[in-house]
Amino acid sequence: MTAPENGPDSTPGSLPATVAADVRLDGPWTHRDVAANGARFHIAEMGDGPMVLLLHGFPQFWWTWRHQLPALAEAGYRAVAMDLRGVGGSDRTPRGYDPANLALDITGVIRSLGEPDAALVGHDLGGYLAWTAAVMRPKLVRRLVVSSMPHPRRWRSAMLSDFSQSRAGSYIWGFQRPWVPERQLVARDGALVGDLIRGWSGPQPPDDKTVDIYRRAMTIPSTAHCSIEPYRWMVRSMARPDGIQFNRRMKRPVRVPTLQLHGSLDSAMRTRSTAGSAEYVEAPYRWRLFDGLGHFPQEEDPVAFSTELINWLKDPEPDR
Repeated sequence: MTAPENGPDSTPGSLPATVAADVRLDGPWTHRDVAANGARFHIAEMGDGPMVLLLHGFPQFWWTWRHQLPALAEAGYRAVAMDLRGVGGSDRTPRGYDPANLALDITGVIRSLGEPDAALVGHDLGGYLAWTAAVMRPKLVRRLVVSSMPHPRRWRSAMLSDFSQSRAGSYIWGFQRPWVPERQLVARDGALVGDLIRGWSGPQPPDDKTVDIYRRAMTIPSTAHCSIEPYRWMVRSMARPDGIQFNRRMKRPVRVPTLQLHGSLDSAMRTRSTAGSAEYVEAPYRWRLFDGLGHFPQEEDPVAFSTELINWLKDPEPDR
């Protein structure tokens, strides 16, 4: 099948320098590329110690963790924020956007960085993939932190049986159309990205400068298509053998200590949809609801988020 006009090229390659500048933003961190699972992934990293791998969601890239990188490094961790396949500075491949393969990207990055394991911290789609990685490669996941995303089986159930959640996730149903969603995401310099971020946030959304960075990143060729593909798989596979097999596979319990973080005003992923995920964890589990925050707690109140995260990572008894 021929790739769409706004889809990925058939051969992975580096971004042009002028485009790379939009995603390799300056800071106290170091940028580099690592090879894993047949592709090249951009990471930003800083600090030394046990590794914490940060996974962004939609419609963002590694930059969403700019506050947590220095906080984790100062706390004694090796903090690494990666761009998922098809986003930011990572390769835009023509296929490989199902959650099982994307989870292998994540665990492959852990191995490529020479680490025996990592604490995974995932937001939104990154949280969905963190749940998946913890089930598929439990030996590589030391601890699990998920923000603004239920367990994949819980997500599937909520989208199919809870009208309020299905309506809140209407953008995902809209992604199933061919070509149109890509064009909408890049139209007017990515204006829809700004609308989504502001609409899903609480009363303190990311500032205009930050939103403009996300808008520019989405307009990089092929990014919109690659950002949508995981959601197309999640919906279109529901009645297919591969989707049914994945859903059955995710029955396996998570057996690593798990922290679940959620904003009480999250309008994209309802609290009720997320809260039942503990049923899939056979390990110490802790739930933390941030009052007055929306879908992006790591940016809306980075101090509160980082404090909760680091205190839990350092807690030798996470089941308290």
